[in-house]
Amino acid sequence: MSRSRPLLIGTLIAALTAGTASADTLREALLSTYETNPTLTAQREALKGTDASVAIARAQGRPQVSATAGLNRDLSRSGILEATSGKGPTLSVGVDLSYPIFNGGRVRNSVQAAKTRVEAGRATLRGVEGDVFTDAVSAYMNVIRDRAIVELNQNNVKVLETNLQATRDRFEIGDVTRTDVAQSEARLELGRANLATTQGVSAASEQEYRRVIGHEPGDLAPPPPLPPLPASPDEAVRIALASNPDIIAINRQAQAAGYDVNVARASRLPSLSAGVSETYVNALGGSQGAFPNTGSQTTAGLNAVIPIYQGGEPAARIRQAQAIEGQTLEQAVGTERSVVAQARSAFATYTAAQGAISSQETAVKANELALEGARAERSVGTRTVLDVLNAEQELLNSQVALVTARRDAYVAGFQLLNAMGQAEAQDLGLDGGPLYDPLGNYRHVANDWSDWSSDPRHVPVATRTATPAELGTALPATQGVTPPRQ
Repeated sequence: MSRSRPLLIGTLIAALTAGTASADTLREALLSTYETNPTLTAQREALKGTDASVAIARAQGRPQVSATAGLNRDLSRSGILEATSGKGPTLSVGVDLSYPIFNGGRVRNSVQAAKTRVEAGRATLRGVEGDVFTDAVSAYMNVIRDRAIVELNQNNVKVLETNLQATRDRFEIGDVTRTDVAQSEARLELGRANLATTQGVSAASEQEYRRVIGHEPGDLAPPPPLPPLPASPDEAVRIALASNPDIIAINRQAQAAGYDVNVARASRLPSLSAGVSETYVNALGGSQGAFPNTGSQTTAGLNAVIPIYQGGEPAARIRQAQAIEGQTLEQAVGTERSVVAQARSAFATYTAAQGAISSQETAVKANELALEGARAERSVGTRTVLDVLNAEQELLNSQVALVTARRDAYVAGFQLLNAMGQAEAQDLGLDGGPLYDPLGNYRHVANDWSDWSSDPRHVPVATRTATPAELGTALPATQGVTPPRQ
C-alpha cells in the first residue's frame, strides 16, 4: 500500500461523514449503492463460487469411499458350472476405500491455482466496488448538474418573458420597432425549447440515479470536498500501478494459469494410490453339498498407473494451458496500459475542469456586469434589444458551463481515486453496517469435507426499482424469479 493511501482514505472518510440532515447526501447514496446494487451483489456471489473451487481441488487428494450392492440370480447353467452352488439369488455387498498417494503434483497445483484465483476474485470484487461507486458518484453529480441547469433555464425563460412584455409595451408607444419584438419572441421560444431539452436530460439523469443507487433521487445535498489528490500524473500512475485492483486481479489470474500448466504436465506422470476393499457374498438360496452359502473377502494393496501413450492428449493439453497462460500475461500488459491511461486521463480531466471552474467563475461575474451595463445602456438608447438578449444568453451559457465544470471536476477526481484503487468501501468508511467480508464465506467452504453440506437457496439482496404502477398487470414471470422445485 502506498504511504499516501492512509491519508487519502482518512480525508475521504472525513469528507463523506459531513452531511446535511434535510437532504440526501452522497454518503447515503453510496451506502444504498453498496447494499443494494445488483452488479455489486452479483459479484459477491461470483466470488463465493470461486471460493468453492478450492474445496473442489482439495477433494481430488482426499480419500474416496464407495459401496456397491448387487442381487443376482442365474437363469441357466451347463457343463461344469452345474456342480457349483445353487442358482441363487446371491447377495453381494462391497466397500472400497482408496487414497491417492502420488499423482504427479496435479492436486497440489490445482489447489494452488484455485487459491490464487480466489485472490484474483477478491481483487475483482474490489475493482467492481470502485467502478460501481464511480457510477454512483457520476449519477449523483449528474442529477445535481442537470437540476441546476433546468433551474437556470427556467429563470432565463422568466426573464425572457419579462423582456418580451417590456418590449411589446415599448413597441406600443413607438420606442422600439417590430423587429425588436420579433427578436424577443424568437429568443423566448428558443429559451423554452432549451428548457424542454434540459428537463428531458434531467429526467434521464434521475433514472440513471435510480438504476445505480436503487431509488429515486430526492433533494440532493452538495457533495463533500474530495481529499487531496496527487500533485502530478506520474505520482497518480505510481499509486495506481501499486494499488489498482484490476492489475492485482489479472496478475493473480496469470499466476493461476501457470499452475494450470503444471496440472496439465502431471497427466504424463505415473500415479499411485492405496486401496482397501471388503466384499461379502450370501447365496440366499442356501448351500448345496459342501459349499457354504456365505463368504467374505478383504483386499489391500497399491495401485500404480504408468501412462505410456495417450494418443498425444497430454501434449495438447499442455500446449492449451500454455496458450491460456500466454493470453493472460498479454492481458496483464493490456490492463496495465488501461490503468495508466485511466489515471492520466482522470488527472488531466480533473486539472482541466479545475481551470475551467476558475475561468467560468470569472466569466459569470463579467457577464453579470455586462448584462447590467447592457440593460442600463439600453435604457438610454445606446444599446439595442438584441444586445440585451445576447448578454442574457452569454450569462446563461457561462452559468451552465460553470455548473458543468464543477460536475466534471468532482467526477474526474473520483475517477482518479478509483484508478488509484482508493474508491472502495473501506476507503469510503461506510458505516451503515458491517462491510461484506469475503473471508467469511471462504472459511465456510474451502475446507469443507462433507458431501452433504449446502447453503440455503439465494434470496436476492439487490432491491428492485419497478413500482407497483409500472408493474401494473404484468405477467407473474416479470415480477420475480420462480425457484424450481427442489
